[in-house]
Amino acid sequence: MRLNDSSSAQLKATIRKAIGKFTVEDETFVTDLHIQANPQTGTISLFDDDDMELGHTSVMEWVAYDGDDFEEIVTDTLTTILQEMKDAGDFAKVQIMQPYSFVYVDEDKETIAELLLMDDDTLIVTDGLLKGLDEELNEFLKDLLSD
Repeated sequence: MRLNDSSSAQLKATIRKAIGKFTVEDETFVTDLHIQANPQTGTISLFDDDDMELGHTSVMEWVAYDGDDFEEIVTDTLTTILQEMKDAGDFAKVQIMQPYSFVYVDEDKETIAELLLMDDDTLIVTDGLLKGLDEELNEFLKDLLSD
């Protein structure tokens, strides 16, 4: 399920408002920014490490969604939105000591998925990077052993 432009913009604005609380001159120590979704109400809430709510909004496409893939849809959508925001420089002025992460959590604040790691020195290995790695390694080993 794809969000319409209005819902996507509203979600981005909520994330900007939440991280805007961390743009003061003093560098803040936060390890994770938690994002929680409620499938009954479509509400997305953002929290800091101390469970203080930083912002929330409702995503109309997710109100009363009853499919079995809600967690996957939310994870994919939030990952895409956060990456777009990072690429656009929305997190450049955030004064949070790196590394920190945006994580998707359940109602008990247990991590469901890491959505985005903010660290200039670390690269997250994803399925896209690993795709075809087995075949490449097998071909490399075959060439190495055949000489």
